[in-house]
Amino acid sequence: MARILVVDDEVGIRELLSEILYDEGHTIELAENAAQARAARLRGRPDLVLLDIWMPDTDGVTLLKEWGSQGLLDMPVIMMSGHATIDTAVEATRIGAIDFLEKPITLQRLLKTISAGLARGRLPVAKSANGTFVPVAVPSSAAPVLPDVAPMAEAAATAEPIDQSLLGDITLDQPLREARDAFERVYFEYHLARENNSMTRVSEKTGLERTHLYRKLKQLGIESRKRSS
Repeated sequence: MARILVVDDEVGIRELLSEILYDEGHTIELAENAAQARAARLRGRPDLVLLDIWMPDTDGVTLLKEWGSQGLLDMPVIMMSGHATIDTAVEATRIGAIDFLEKPITLQRLLKTISAGLARGRLPVAKSANGTFVPVAVPSSAAPVLPDVAPMAEAAATAEPIDQSLLGDITLDQPLREARDAFERVYFEYHLARENNSMTRVSEKTGLERTHLYRKLKQLGIESRKRSS
């Protein structure tokens, strides 16, 4: 769907956002600092950037200014922070950020903000009188182009019903991430029981490295048991 650049120095935040956005069908590129973000931007313009404000080498607001001065701020940028003041958020918006997300970020707020950002598309930039580049405001009256929903409605009406018995206790009437977590719990519990809790054999069967497997089990809230190697 879209190419999204996630810039954050916290590995846990990067991994979480990457998983969520990957599940939504996006292509994700990760950067842990401003240097990596610069390199990613020079390789190609992302459709949207999630940019942390507080980073060790160069903060997000400074990087935003840098991109703006170089004419590279032609994509929607959403700032993120758990410590920023209102003044910082206002400054980032003035420079060219389209929105601000306060950590911890709720899933609903994240997806809604990203959807709005992607709907804006490529942001035009213009050179000002003093030689700097500034984003050009897009008129809010511009009508969005809506997809033709008639074919989708027709397909939904004629689709064959799904055999719920194949899904066990997993219901499809829930968000994708929750349905995936429910399936993964069943999946890993099945392999743990089948392999007598041997993490080595479960790792081989599922194709996950052991460290990733331990993290996944903890994330899913699967009961901690004495597991053989």
